[in-house]
Amino acid sequence: MDGFLKPSDSLNIKRQNTVIISAAVLATGTLIGLNQLWYANYPKSDFHFINDNSEWLQMDKVGHSFSSYHLGRFGAEMLQWSGTSKKNQLIYGAGIGFAFLTAVEVFDGFSAEWGASSGDIIANASGTALYVSQELLWKEQRITPKFSFHTTQYASQRPEVLGSSFGEQILKDYNGQTYWLSVNLYSFSKQSKIPKWLNLALGYGADGMITGNKENYSQNSISNPQRFRQLYLSFDVDLTKINTKSHFLKTIFSVLNTVKIPAPTIEIRQFNGIKWHLIYF
Repeated sequence: MDGFLKPSDSLNIKRQNTVIISAAVLATGTLIGLNQLWYANYPKSDFHFINDNSEWLQMDKVGHSFSSYHLGRFGAEMLQWSGTSKKNQLIYGAGIGFAFLTAVEVFDGFSAEWGASSGDIIANASGTALYVSQELLWKEQRITPKFSFHTTQYASQRPEVLGSSFGEQILKDYNGQTYWLSVNLYSFSKQSKIPKWLNLALGYGADGMITGNKENYSQNSISNPQRFRQLYLSFDVDLTKINTKSHFLKTIFSVLNTVKIPAPTIEIRQFNGIKWHLIYF
């Protein structure tokens, strides 16, 4: 297993074909399934755009950027495993996230219920750009988008929108999501004695949202909580910087490095000052 996971030193055509075919099949299957499970029950329309940039205090936009970054990162790492050149890793691998999420926007654009969002497309591009720019500038990822989640009181008020199960809530309840930029300290000061795995994480979240826009609250019989933004400061761990010769562990660490490690955290609320968390996730 460890030998299989070791990246090839030169182009391995068999591995490259495996990556390309697997990615194509997975993406196609996901889009077909998404169309049947999500869009098929709603009427179609001519392709159109909508402006949803004010919704959910932009939490959905940050989520798009996070998804595009990591889909692209995984794509590039898979091509690296096959021995593909660095140039092609960045062009074809890192572009997977943007291409896939843009295809989803096309589905939205032809749905009468939704519409393609220019804000989503820009967010998708920003996630891809974050990965590619760091590879071009530093040849490593010093700043990594990460995610954490906790359940909230709002999902039970509108389970059809915010999720009726824990799995749905992770995707739909923006009140419980926090998105982070996890900065590796050692990579910016490589002569220091800072542990190579230690990160400083800057987080963004929002609370009090039971609908996308505040003005829509009057359409519901639910009490209207105050919507507010949250900024966070915390420590984190860059799992990819943990020293190991095991390619199996390196693969596991790469996947898990999408998630913020629970740690003591300072929260700055938009209207309510500062709150301290002994452990925040």
